[in-house]
Formats: sequence, structure tokens, C-alpha cells
Amino acid sequence: MTVPDSFERGIRKNLNQFLQQILQVFFVGLIIGMERTALPGLAQKDFGVVKGSFLFLLSFLFSFGLVKGILNFFAGTLADRVGRKRVLVMGWIAGLPLPFLILMAQNWWWIVLANVFLGINQGFAWSMTVTSKVDITLPEERGMATGINESAGYLGVGIAGIITGYLSARYGPRETLFWFGLSIVTIALALAIIFIRETLPWARAEQDEHQNKTFSGPRPRFPEGISEHPGAREVFLLVSFRHPTFRSLSQAGIANKIADTLVWGLVPVFLLGRGLSLTATGWVTGLYAMVWGVSQIGTGRLSDRIGRKIPIVTGLWILAGGILVMALSESFAFWLLSATLMGVGMALLYPNLVASVADISPPAWRGKALGTYRYWRDTGYAIGALLLGVIAQWKQEVTSTFWVTSGLLIFSGLWVALGAEETHPGKNPAREVRVSSE
Repeated sequence: MTVPDSFERGIRKNLNQFLQQILQVFFVGLIIGMERTALPGLAQKDFGVVKGSFLFLLSFLFSFGLVKGILNFFAGTLADRVGRKRVLVMGWIAGLPLPFLILMAQNWWWIVLANVFLGINQGFAWSMTVTSKVDITLPEERGMATGINESAGYLGVGIAGIITGYLSARYGPRETLFWFGLSIVTIALALAIIFIRETLPWARAEQDEHQNKTFSGPRPRFPEGISEHPGAREVFLLVSFRHPTFRSLSQAGIANKIADTLVWGLVPVFLLGRGLSLTATGWVTGLYAMVWGVSQIGTGRLSDRIGRKIPIVTGLWILAGGILVMALSESFAFWLLSATLMGVGMALLYPNLVASVADISPPAWRGKALGTYRYWRDTGYAIGALLLGVIAQWKQEVTSTFWVTSGLLIFSGLWVALGAEETHPGKNPAREVRVSSE
């Protein structure tokens, strides 16, 4: 079978749509980034969260992670049925109540509810940007494609954190988050409806190539012993528990989101408690996200050359080191250094975990596989909120959560190093590629 010209894969051949998807994920990043500086600081001042109530403080991240994780899974399954564009548009519609809930919030439970809608928005919209890019790119471009995708998204996170930090100090946090959030959601929704093209046909065309043995290039290490068109339950169990490489990647996703929970929910408390201003705190958290974002352009492409496994393991351990530096430091300069290290670590592991899952997921159920991985990864926010919240509540300080998070990351890197195969088809192709044709 010859793939029609309109469904040819490659970044250059689909540059317009690739750029449109980059813009979409940048807007998604802006939405999540606008909360990172302002909300933890508002908890005690505006919403009566008692100082030291760390578990209650992190409840907004619990609701976000739980909803986003579940919606990631359903987004992947739904996208394989109705298409990527429709799910993306659903995500932006779900984001519309968010700024209104923040503006009108009477207590912290309103913020918890607002983050339910944020979780739906992120679970649907961000998931579809990465799935669509994988659909329209070549396997050998997959690391670069996911790197650029996550780079744009987390660049948005960092920029929003810094901008909203400044604007909140001048105009007030609620007003800033309302107008900033409403503007971004409205613009992104309009652009998605008008300019985004459905990419599911590319995935179906690629699946036809694999079935008809016309796919060119190294054969990916697709799982064996699974039906040709598996249901959501079968894929969920395979990716979560039954396949050792998928299982290793999923636990690494959880670990990195526990680390991000620390940065989002407790690092601002840590820094503000040591006398930093809201603006300076925004620089630390924003630098972390921007380094993470910008560096992924290079780290994704690096994995296309050397494979996925080394960057993932190295990234988990550098992230652990950066967290330790922050816990041990007492100066703004060293906190900026630790933010840089954490950003580099995230950049090495984050896009390459997604690329690894995509490498060994057949196109027919790629959306379900990515959705399952993203379910576990973003449920890491809920797990992190409970784990770190309980530890901080018990100790009545946050430094101990830094040590626990670092230990988890070191263990996670060891798990991937010992328990996962290299997934890059060019570096570790399936055995069938070595069998001569008959």
C-alpha cells in the first residue's frame, strides 16, 4: 500500500499543522503556568488556609492530578474513536469556567473545583497536541517532535509564571488570573476550531503500512500477545502492569510528577518562608519551567540519535540532584541554580518518556497507550499531593519532602535502568527485522 500524499509523514511535509499544534500546546502551558506563582501564595491570605495545613493546601493539586490522569486515559481512547481535533476542542471548552471560578472563589474549595476543570482542559488539550504530532511525524523524528511539543508547553508554563507574578503584584492575583486565563482560553479555542486539522487518518495510514508489510525502516518493538484491535481495558493492563518496559516508563512518569508537585505546591511555600518576594519566587519557579521547556528541543533530538533510555535515567537523577541543592541552599543564586538543574533533568526525561511509549505503541491503539501512560504520569500529582502533604503535615515543615522526593527519583531511575528496554526502533529494532525475506 502506498500512503496518499495528503497523509505523508514528516515535520517538513506537515509543517503548517506542526506549527499550529505548537501554538496550541503553548497556550495550554500558559493556562497551567498562571497558577504556579499566585495560587500557593493566595491560600493563606485570601482563602483562610491555616499556616502549616500542607495537606489541605495541596488538595487543589490532588483534584487536578486525579481528574487530569483519568481524562488523559479517556482522551486517548476517545481520540482513537472520534479523532484528535474534537477532543482538543472539548478540552478548551472545559477550560472556560476556570477563570470565573478563581475570580468568584469564596474559599479554597472553589479552587479545588476550579482545578477539576483545569485537569479536564489539560487532560484533553495537552494530550491531543502530543498525539497529533506523533501521528504526522516519522519514527526517527519522534523524539524531536515530542521534545518540541513539551518545550513549547513548558515554555508557556514558565512565561505565565513570571508574567502573572508581576501582574499579580500590581493588579491583584484574582484579577490577573481571571483576565489572563479568559483571554488565553478564548483565543486558543477559536484557533483550534478554525486551523487545526484532524490527524487520525495519518495514524490509520501508518497502521495499514504495518499490516501490509510496506512500512519502511527498522521494525519497532511492538508488544506481542495482544489482540490486533485491543479494547481500552486490555491496553490499560498491558501498559500499566503486564509489559515490563511500559511498566517502567509509567512509574517514571509518576515519579517526575511527584517532583513537579513539590515545585508547584511546596517550593513557593519554602521560598516565601525564607523571605523571598512573590516576584522573586516567580523567577525561581519560572526559570525551572523555562529551562525545562527550552532544553527539550535539544533533549528530544538527542534521544533520536542515542536512544531514549540514557536520557531518561540521567534526567531522573539530575532532577533528584537539583532538588537536593534547593533543600541545602540558603541564597537566591543557589535557588536559581537548583531550578536550572531541575529544569535540565526534566528536559532529559520528560519528552523521551512520551517518545518511548509512542515507539512501541502500534498506531491502531497508540492513543490508548499514550493515554494510559499519561494517566499514571499525571495521577502522580494526586499521589504527590497526598504523600508530600502528609509528610509536610506530620513534620510541620516542607524540607523533609525534598529529601523524600529525591530518594524516589533516584529509585525510579534505577528501575528504568534495570527494567526497561531501549525503545528507539533504530537503536534496538524488533528481532523480525533481522530475518531475511522469503
